[in-house]
Amino acid sequence: MTYLHNIGAYFIMIAEMFRKPTKWSVMKKLIFKDIDDLIISSLGIIAFISFFVGGVITIQTALNISNPLIPKYLVGFATRQSVILEFAPTFTSVIMAGKVGSFITSSIGTMRVTEQIDALEVMGINSLNYLVFPKAVALMLYPFAIAIGMFLGILGGMVACVYGGFSSLEDYIYGIQTDFIPFHITYAFIKTFVFAFILATIPAFHGYYMKGGALEVGKASTTSFVWTSVVIILLNYFLTQMLLS
Repeated sequence: MTYLHNIGAYFIMIAEMFRKPTKWSVMKKLIFKDIDDLIISSLGIIAFISFFVGGVITIQTALNISNPLIPKYLVGFATRQSVILEFAPTFTSVIMAGKVGSFITSSIGTMRVTEQIDALEVMGINSLNYLVFPKAVALMLYPFAIAIGMFLGILGGMVACVYGGFSSLEDYIYGIQTDFIPFHITYAFIKTFVFAFILATIPAFHGYYMKGGALEVGKASTTSFVWTSVVIILLNYFLTQMLLS
């Protein structure tokens, strides 16, 4: 029953988030602040992880292609498919659930503990619109960060492939271009938009409705990371089944 209650409360929170909007002059500042906190500050970790994981994917693929009958360009092909379809949109989002999700839960949870949310309500401000809506809007730029991750993942694979002596640059580039399906990019960005909304709302839900003190803020951050990751993995399955089947 607790799970059903939380699911219902989550969807009610999303509905309330769009009611009684804050003045645009105030909302604009909140959105730009959240873009800086959630997107710009995450670019470094996304770039670092993408580059080296792309290299690891390439090395593992090349080492497992021991049959001389298998063409070397398949290393670039496998790296492209792995990075675009799964690593960049899905696993980066799980990592961001730890960074971005914990930040959102702890910041809103601290406001709940220190009664700042109660103060907003007393002033007649829709606290959900004021706190959660700017984060949801800011994370609509999340696909921009994922696009950088895709590029750097393939670039990291190219560097590992060429300098590791697994394949030539021409073979790698030919593999990247082989059997390219443009809809795979669309599919990746559709997933990314859905995951961005999940990254904004589930951690906000756990922070907004938490009760207790400073210790409970830490527990809420952990819980939000777990459930955000679970929902991302489940939605990844259903979206893949719907869009690629």
